[in-house]
Amino acid sequence: MSALAYTRTGAGAPLVLLHGIGMSRRAWEPVMPALAQRFDVIAVDLAGFGESPMPSDGRCDPASLAAGVGELLDDIGVVEPMLAGNSLGGWVALELAAQRPVAAVTLLSPAGLWRDDSPRYCRISLRASRWLARHLAGPLSVLARWRLGRIVILGQTHAKAWLLTRDDARRAIRDMGSCPGFEANFAASTRSRYAPAAPVTCPVTVAFGSRDVLLRRRHSRHVERLPETTRVASLPGCGHVPMADDPQAVAALIAEPVAASGQRTPSHTSR
Repeated sequence: MSALAYTRTGAGAPLVLLHGIGMSRRAWEPVMPALAQRFDVIAVDLAGFGESPMPSDGRCDPASLAAGVGELLDDIGVVEPMLAGNSLGGWVALELAAQRPVAAVTLLSPAGLWRDDSPRYCRISLRASRWLARHLAGPLSVLARWRLGRIVILGQTHAKAWLLTRDDARRAIRDMGSCPGFEANFAASTRSRYAPAAPVTCPVTVAFGSRDVLLRRRHSRHVERLPETTRVASLPGCGHVPMADDPQAVAALIAEPVAASGQRTPSHTSR
């Protein structure tokens, strides 16, 4: 039985949401109400993040994280879902699509599309965010009370950090500082890159926020590694984590590859 924590809501075709490194399924909350009107939405805490424990073997590389999500889907009886992943979650979505049939994949500023290893700038930024969240969580949470404080704290990842509530900002700090899987995933993913283990044949859409300052165009957006049929889109005015910057645009982008009609199923709650 999978130990992964998840939230399930809505009805329709299944849609699995996967978050970035140092984050949790809560990062998807801004877009979940809109998506739940059309889909059976399953937002997952990857192993070692959010409320999910570390895997028993300690492995948090993208392929292993994807296998863990696959086990959860088997447990809850979800077959051939659509996937949407942000940052690390995008890389995990690609690995999962290589491991089992999925209906479509939407990638929001996906990790792993760098030239060789992840750029030094990305590694320094992640390390700094982790250190600050672990050692200065109290002062940062106080700073998050104010609009300018949220911009300073989360401006690297959110283009419109002031739109986050105080509680959302504090939760983001807590998620980054407390997740036990950060070190293992950082070591595994920053010294490697996405390389397809098997062909991904489903429709793939990739989009980067126009104000994503973390994944720079020359070093971290090698979309030629994605399937030839991949559709490249854009999220104007959005940063690296676009779900809070423009929920309406993100929800619309995720919904595009999926047929408007679908069998509706009863709503579900958190586990």
